[in-house]
Amino acid sequence: MPAAQPAEPPTEDLPEDLTRLAALHGVATSYRPSPDRTVPASATAVTLALAALGVDTSGPGAVRAALAAREAELRERLLPPTVVRWDGGGTPAALTALPAGTRLRVETEQGERRDGVEGLAHGVHRLTADAPDGRTAEAHLIVAPARLPAPAARCHGLLVQLYSLLSRRSWGMGDLGDLGELAAWAGRALGAGFVQVNPLHAAVPGAPTDPSPYRPSSRRFPDPVHLRIEDVPEFAYVTDPERARTLRERAGRLREGVLEKGALIDRDAVWELKREALELLREVPLGPGRRAAYCDYLAEQGTALEDHATWCALAEVHGSDWHRWPAGLRDPRSAETDRARRELMDRVDFHSRLTWLTDTQLTAAQRTAREAGMPVGIVHDLAVGVHPHGADSWAQQEYFAAGMSAGAPPDAFNSRGQDWGLPPWRPDRLAGSGYAPFRGLLRGLFRYAGALRVDHVMGLFRLWWVPEGRPPTEGTYVHYDAEAMLAVLVLEAHRAGAVVIGEDLGTVEPGVREALRERGVLGTSVLWFERDWTGDGRPLPPERWRADCLATATTHDLPSTAARLTGEHVELRDRLGLLTRPLEEERAEAAADTAEWLDVLARLGLLHGTGGDTGTPAEEAEIQAVHRFLLRTPARMVGIWLPDAVGDRRPQNLPGTWDQYPNWRLPVADAEGRPVTLEDLAASPRLHALIDVVRDRDG
Repeated sequence: MPAAQPAEPPTEDLPEDLTRLAALHGVATSYRPSPDRTVPASATAVTLALAALGVDTSGPGAVRAALAAREAELRERLLPPTVVRWDGGGTPAALTALPAGTRLRVETEQGERRDGVEGLAHGVHRLTADAPDGRTAEAHLIVAPARLPAPAARCHGLLVQLYSLLSRRSWGMGDLGDLGELAAWAGRALGAGFVQVNPLHAAVPGAPTDPSPYRPSSRRFPDPVHLRIEDVPEFAYVTDPERARTLRERAGRLREGVLEKGALIDRDAVWELKREALELLREVPLGPGRRAAYCDYLAEQGTALEDHATWCALAEVHGSDWHRWPAGLRDPRSAETDRARRELMDRVDFHSRLTWLTDTQLTAAQRTAREAGMPVGIVHDLAVGVHPHGADSWAQQEYFAAGMSAGAPPDAFNSRGQDWGLPPWRPDRLAGSGYAPFRGLLRGLFRYAGALRVDHVMGLFRLWWVPEGRPPTEGTYVHYDAEAMLAVLVLEAHRAGAVVIGEDLGTVEPGVREALRERGVLGTSVLWFERDWTGDGRPLPPERWRADCLATATTHDLPSTAARLTGEHVELRDRLGLLTRPLEEERAEAAADTAEWLDVLARLGLLHGTGGDTGTPAEEAEIQAVHRFLLRTPARMVGIWLPDAVGDRRPQNLPGTWDQYPNWRLPVADAEGRPVTLEDLAASPRLHALIDVVRDRDG
């Protein structure tokens, strides 16, 4: 990526005490958008970030007192809150620094008590240190594999936003039944090794619901809007079959509205319909085996699921913003909340059951993918954060930094920076819990994931905190214990036998990609961004691409390949008033970029079959050439954006827009904008021609 050239915020000299205090709490006082430039953070950003971490910075005296207290704490403590031990990595530095003669005792995750830290099984254990001077300390000890294995063999797969993939059976948006069908077909007929989908996390209900899958209510639990209703066994036994038939007819009208009449995907209408159907299922008792499975799920998920379902029940009564609930209900552990939970137990059970049903269908989709021969299966997507009004921010509020939002600093692509509206985790509280919320989140997702894509994986290292009410330019970075975050990620992925892919596009601080690669976390490489940025800036030859990555031509946030090749992405941004330079200048730059890449493809002999009455149309041949190029790289995984296979021109999401563009509401369509069903995809000559290219490893 090119070096960022942001508009710098006003500079101000930070007092030395404040600078030292910030450093001891992991709060940055400057950042480097490029190797040769340093941008200072404002005193306001630094003090507000420290305040969100519970540090008093109300005046110079308070800063001095906080600094003295922090220095004394670090000087006197025996152990940090969490210690990491990698297989084969030797004794952690935190343990070698202990006074001579310190006794170490461990209570393992399995409940075993033992002396010393040698030979421990993987897991998160409880460590106690007893120093000769009488001091005692406890810490969490994460024992993790040194690295994750890569996929057993190089594989190709499909990338799709699930809601956009309608079949002739879905109820107005793609569902988990469609995902299973796609996986079975892609694995058996196309030789695909994986299918990657958007986050399927639970959304915050609203009118309308926020359609973005990247601002969820909960990242730990899935959204029942994705259920295939007919695949729920109890649906066949509803006591009012006429009403069930009516629901299916209404679903058909929703589906046909999108496929035949050009309507947008209406998540709220789909959920209203499915909710009616799911309410009907409450009348159907679970059979003994199903009941036992449900009870096992409740026991396994424990308090986390109870909290999630309680939030859902309370939101039905008081609205979806818990900050506006009666005061007693804003605390998930209050007596008022406990009383309300008992009063609403029927609704709590309803939402718990929906979560279980969704989990079972997600598990079935992954099982179908593996049975179809996919070595990886379903690649799920972990959003970078949660909605400030949602279930996770309510149930786990002690772990979130109040008054802060995650985002990104100004860069070459957005001079104003970004505010994502997502409350960031507090690194101190995470460390003190042994990363319990993160562990629980990952464990829940890995139940049904063959791989996990971690959105903005750089957030394991640091996040840009934007104070509430301030522009993103007035934020600052706050650092996390990346070693501990990575250890938890590697540990949980290892237990599940899953692959991890980090989305590491954009500005990445030095050392991050190297740390991820060392632990077996794959990166993300997109063709148009792979240039020799440290040299002449020309397209990076395929042999110089990194091997440890998922290589693609585009993503959900970028133009489709057809739109980029034709320049239609520039025209779209012009129509929406998003260009920051004259149209002709933008057109010329985009055309030059495309021409340079097409020249590379031609010189490598990758452009086949163009021209003539029997030749492949130029645009289609160019898309095939792009994928031949991806196969020339050593990338371990090669992904095909499914809309590219049918010439779709429209991006699924256009950053910088809200209501100007139908983000997250478009079905997969052909080059003319006609929706394409899953059945149409399976019969598409254009798709099969592209797959033939990908399966021909010699290009």
